[in-house]
Amino acid sequence: MDYLKTALPSQIMSERGSNLVVINPGSANVRIGLASQDTPFNIPHCIARHTKQVPRRNVQDQMLNSQITTAQHMEREKAYDVIASILKIPFLDEEAPSNAFPRKMGRVDGHNPHIIRKDLPFSWTNVYEVVSMSSALETSSKDVTSESLDPKEDTDSKELHLSERKFREFICGEEALRISPAEPYCLNRPIRRGHLNISQHYSMQQVLEDLHTIWDWILVEKLHIPRNERNMYSAVLVLPETFDNREIKEMLSLVLQGLCFGSAVVHQEGLAAVFGNGLSTACVVNIGSQVTSLICIEDGGALPTTVKTLPFGGEDISRCLLWTQRHHQTWPQIRTDILTKPIDLLMLNQLKETYCEIKEGEHEAVAVVHSYEDRAPAGSHKTRLTALNVPPMGLFYPTLLVPDVYPPPPRTWFNDYEDMLEEPWHMEYTRPDTFYPNVGGGIPMWESYPIFATKPKREEKVGLAEAISNCILSTGRIDIQRKLFCSIQLTGGVALTNGLVSALEERVLHAIPPNEAIDTVEVLQSRMNPTFVPWKGGAILGVLDLGRDAWINREDWIQNGIHVGSNRKYKDSYYIQAQAMCYLNS
Repeated sequence: MDYLKTALPSQIMSERGSNLVVINPGSANVRIGLASQDTPFNIPHCIARHTKQVPRRNVQDQMLNSQITTAQHMEREKAYDVIASILKIPFLDEEAPSNAFPRKMGRVDGHNPHIIRKDLPFSWTNVYEVVSMSSALETSSKDVTSESLDPKEDTDSKELHLSERKFREFICGEEALRISPAEPYCLNRPIRRGHLNISQHYSMQQVLEDLHTIWDWILVEKLHIPRNERNMYSAVLVLPETFDNREIKEMLSLVLQGLCFGSAVVHQEGLAAVFGNGLSTACVVNIGSQVTSLICIEDGGALPTTVKTLPFGGEDISRCLLWTQRHHQTWPQIRTDILTKPIDLLMLNQLKETYCEIKEGEHEAVAVVHSYEDRAPAGSHKTRLTALNVPPMGLFYPTLLVPDVYPPPPRTWFNDYEDMLEEPWHMEYTRPDTFYPNVGGGIPMWESYPIFATKPKREEKVGLAEAISNCILSTGRIDIQRKLFCSIQLTGGVALTNGLVSALEERVLHAIPPNEAIDTVEVLQSRMNPTFVPWKGGAILGVLDLGRDAWINREDWIQNGIHVGSNRKYKDSYYIQAQAMCYLNS
């Protein structure tokens, strides 16, 4: 302890964090890095595998239901008009179609380097690799070419090299999203909407294998930690509140048994976010790419009854941006399909991050939209985008955002999970407003599945402001409520949206019932990029945990698991403190 009092914080992180790998997995991205780093690698959480299957799907999630019903479409249009009246812009049907064509004619402002950089197109990923024999032939052919000026001989040599190329077995990260649909690859996303993406078409074994391959690739290629040295490293898993115990157990097995780390510990994402910003009490609102989760932290401890999860995030705002522009006829006549062409989603995310903000009045911008056809170079289309302040308002009016419906896991997944639960946990912690299966509510990803027919419905259509208000008021104590309403912490990439903080403060204040003696709402400023705050908090928790009472050794996990009564629990994780970790690995 004397060391901690005298050493500088940067010195402690550098010395004690050099062998700690912090992993913060999300639905769209995974953040991995050494605790000694200032920021982690933020890599798209996906993998594309070469396939010879015919007929093939170039995206595993093509089986999901992305069709919008008539009722959903009407609700979306109604939500647009409500938002339009608040932002003081024309209603959805007020704009004359004749105005659409002239508005599309625009010139990109060449004096804004930020926008110009964002307007650069993506390039297709090179899916080929060159075998070592071809490399050797290339070296020898260069020697021959240097001595011979025969162009025919040089052409034959190039054809030889092309014939030696073969498809890469798998491609991870952003490169996987930039693969042309014409290439023989299938894109897999192992985590979707805050849960393992297990379905009848994507088995648990394949999901875990894909997670292992992605993480192993990052450890080797980005962090340069080979497999034979990982027993000297420890892993800090910063996991979202959406994960259930079965999923946490699989993550631990992956890290300790699959990736061969010497030891590991699990921390909650919400709690880690508080430590990442140097706080002890806050209402943490994590707006991710596909899921928004809320939890209250008091004096460094999570309040389990406050957990709420909303089934929308940043990607839904991007999808809404596309719908808005198509409705106003400002989108070019190009084939934009974010389901079968993930590169289009990359483009839409960039447009959203660059141009979308929350403010009153009409908000338009001239932008360059790109079209990506099979293997062809990207086409550029100048257009004037309109109503750019509407999509982010979908956070407060979620009927504007129509999430995709994902196929359910097989029944064996739920049966296995039920066998791992203990009755005392049911009795002590009931959370009717969460996504956790069999604990008072269903999972929105699979809510239409017959197995959940008898489960009560969740607050699906509750907006972000109402959810925050309900989350804080559920603490039941006026003193902590006043403290939390003045300590709202936003994390996730969407938190960077201009105008979101003031809009959130205003709407949360109006969402508080008039009989509550609360008149102040404040969103705290983040000390760093809100995308990386939970990861940084995990790094701090890992470095400062000197006793390591909650850490699990690789040998203990593989041989014995963690037994009831062993007093080994995941620290700072309420849903695992409730049961004494009775997982047994057979």
